[in-house]
Amino acid sequence: MLGEYMSNKVYIVGAGPGDPELITLKGLKVLSRADVVLYDRLIPTELLKYARRAEHIYVGKSPGKHTFSQQEIIKMMIEYYEKGLNVVRLHGGDPFLYGRGFEEVIELRKRGIRYEVIPGISSIYAVPERFEIPLVLRGVASSIGIATGTEDPHKGRKFVDFKKLARAVDTLVIVMGSRNIVNIAKELVEAGLSEDTPVAILRAYLEPEIKIFKTLRELINDEIKIESPVIIVIGDVVKKSLEWYESHITKV
Repeated sequence: MLGEYMSNKVYIVGAGPGDPELITLKGLKVLSRADVVLYDRLIPTELLKYARRAEHIYVGKSPGKHTFSQQEIIKMMIEYYEKGLNVVRLHGGDPFLYGRGFEEVIELRKRGIRYEVIPGISSIYAVPERFEIPLVLRGVASSIGIATGTEDPHKGRKFVDFKKLARAVDTLVIVMGSRNIVNIAKELVEAGLSEDTPVAILRAYLEPEIKIFKTLRELINDEIKIESPVIIVIGDVVKKSLEWYESHITKV
C-alpha cells in the first residue's frame, strides 16, 4: 500500500485538533513523503518534523490577518505540483469541516490535477470530548447543529439563523463564535430558548486550555469576552456532564 504515495500528487490533509498524536496514520505517511508542506496556523508544528525532506511554508490565517489569500494558496499548490512535487496542504482539524479543503479540490479538479483528501479529527467534537461533554446523549439530546459564529461579510447575506436553530436541534455547537457570543445568546433567548440553558466555552489541545460553564442569561448579563479559538456547546448535554462530574467527585 505504501507504493500508492510514490506518485506525484496533492494531498489535502487534516492535522487534527492540536495534539500531534491525533493525526491519522495515513496523514503521517503522506507527510513523510512530502516535498512541500503548506500548513495552517493551528496545526501542531511538531508534525513538521515528520516532513523532514520537505519545504515548509506557513500559509496560516488569523482574524483580520491572512499571510496569503486562498487563491494564492491554491496557486502555490498547483505550481509545486506542476514541478513534479508531492504537495501536502495541511489543515487544522478536518479540511472540509470549516476548512477550505473543498474549495481547493474544486480548483484541482478543473485542472485535472491528481489529489487525495485525508480526513482529520475535528475540534467540533474532539474538544467537547476532552472535557467529557457528549454532543448526543440517550434521553437528553438526539440532534446536533453546527454553525459558525462569524460569517464572511463578502458573502452578501447571513446564512446562519440562530433563531431557527434554537428550536431545531438539541445541541448547538458553535465555532469562531468568541467575538459574537453575547449576540448569539440574545438571539437564542429571543427565539424562546430558556435563559437557564447551559453553555460550555472550551479550548483544548492548545494553550491555554479553557473550560468555562455559563448559562445564556449569564452570557448576556456578564458580556463575557473570550479570545479565539474556542468551541461553544449549548444544550442540556452540558448540564448532564457537569452533574455526573460533580456527583462523581462528591462520592470520591
